[in-house]
Amino acid sequence: MFSNIYPTFEKGRVLKSTMLENLRDYPRDFTELYYQDYSDGIVVGTTISVQESFLVISKGMVKFNGRIYALETDFELPYSATGKETIIKVKFHDEQIHPDFIAFQSTIFLDDNRSLQNGELELGRFKLKEGARLRCQFEDFYDFATEFNTINYIHCQYAGIQTSTIHPLILRSYAKEILKHQLTNCYDISFAMQCLNNGQMEREVILFYIGNRLGVGYKEWTNEQIHHQLGRILQEVKGGNRSPRGLAFGKPQRMIVD
Repeated sequence: MFSNIYPTFEKGRVLKSTMLENLRDYPRDFTELYYQDYSDGIVVGTTISVQESFLVISKGMVKFNGRIYALETDFELPYSATGKETIIKVKFHDEQIHPDFIAFQSTIFLDDNRSLQNGELELGRFKLKEGARLRCQFEDFYDFATEFNTINYIHCQYAGIQTSTIHPLILRSYAKEILKHQLTNCYDISFAMQCLNNGQMEREVILFYIGNRLGVGYKEWTNEQIHHQLGRILQEVKGGNRSPRGLAFGKPQRMIVD
């Protein structure tokens, strides 16, 4: 389970090795300072792989209500085919006060309620048909939006500066796919290179890229809309059609004056 545990040192209590080990193994102050400007969401890790009867959520960190939670070992979660959209959620519980620790714990569970309730965070979702096999590998960028039998990260809240952003797996897939083509638009080249180099991309950068690239201006797209708009750009590049607002590297610009 995700947890956030720190020792309490009080007069009259016995100093235990576990209390000191907690300080040694979890550099809390540094971590919280490093991520203090980040929004709530997935910070690192927590990717989902699929076994025959259970999902495996890799170790990682999430942030919720300004607090960092660590999943220190891979977590196995049983699943089954229901034909309904199923959300992989984390439920964060109120603090638990123990003699030696104050603990902030969580529960990872599956839920067919698509809405996030108070104290919940999404790690992914899927819709598995009876008799089908669930997969976590993606054939291309568009495959991230496949409705059935595929892990979906599009709706995840990934932590970014001040506001959440898109899962890096989606952005890296987009970058790898668009860079396979001979690009002439400077926005495409710059954005794709940053996606590959940085992994995580801030939401404002994504929105400005889409707005300038498609000539529609800056808009507050949802995660699902962002994936759709990036798909439009990728389809245009594959089709060899250049946006009228595209800028080209290494080619002279000609202006006709009447």
